[in-house]
Amino acid sequence: MKTRFTSLVHVKKNIMQKSERVLQEANTNLQKAKKALEDSLAFLQEISLPSHGKIAEFMAGRALLDAQRAVIQHNQEWLQYAKNEVEEAKEALKKNMTEYEKYKYLEYEEIKKALKKIKIKEAKDLDEIALMTYTNKSKEAS
Repeated sequence: MKTRFTSLVHVKKNIMQKSERVLQEANTNLQKAKKALEDSLAFLQEISLPSHGKIAEFMAGRALLDAQRAVIQHNQEWLQYAKNEVEEAKEALKKNMTEYEKYKYLEYEEIKKALKKIKIKEAKDLDEIALMTYTNKSKEAS
C-alpha cells in the first residue's frame, strides 16, 4: 500500500545503504592504514646502522632511518585520519538509520490508519447489507 511516506522511505533506505558502503570503505581504509604502519615499523626494526666503516655508509644508513621515520609518521597520521573517517561514517550511518526508521514508522502508522478506515467502512457496509436483508425479510414476512 502506497502512502505519502513511501517514496521518502525508499530515498532514506538508499541513503542508509550508501552510508553503509561508505562505512565499509572507511573500515577497509583503516585496515590498510594499520597494515602500512605495522609494515613500516617492522621495516624500521630491520634497518641496522654500520658500527664501523666509511662515514658515507653511516650517513646513508642515517638517511634511511630518517626516511623510514618519516614514513612511519605519515602512516600514523594516515591511521588517525582513517580512524576519524570511520567515526564520521558511523555517526552518519547512525543518523541515516534513525531517519530511515522514523519514516518507516510513519509509513507504518499511515498504513495502519488506512487499514482501520477500510475496516470501519467494511463494517458499515456489512451492517447496511444486514439491515437491508433484515428489512427485506421483514417485508416478505408481513
